[in-house]
Amino acid sequence: MKNHFRRRSRKIHRIVVPIAVAPIILVSLSGALYGSLINLNIEAPWLLKVHTGNFGAFNLQPFYSPVLGLLTLVVAVSGIPLLLRGRQQSSES
Repeated sequence: MKNHFRRRSRKIHRIVVPIAVAPIILVSLSGALYGSLINLNIEAPWLLKVHTGNFGAFNLQPFYSPVLGLLTLVVAVSGIPLLLRGRQQSSES
């Protein structure tokens, strides 16, 4: 049963990570850059729009945050068994 759970977790992880990586990095970088620019008294409203999911013609703001949150949780939860398996293998060696 454990082996089945790990295989399923690995499969989910391999599917979700490539989908989730670009928007999660975009949100992280745009948030960090926006915060840095505000500290330098530089206004960048366009960067805040990108950070919140408004990409001009594609306004994803209504569901951007919940989807990113869900993707982050799925990646983290599906990665935990992979992390634990790696630690178990290294301690057995």
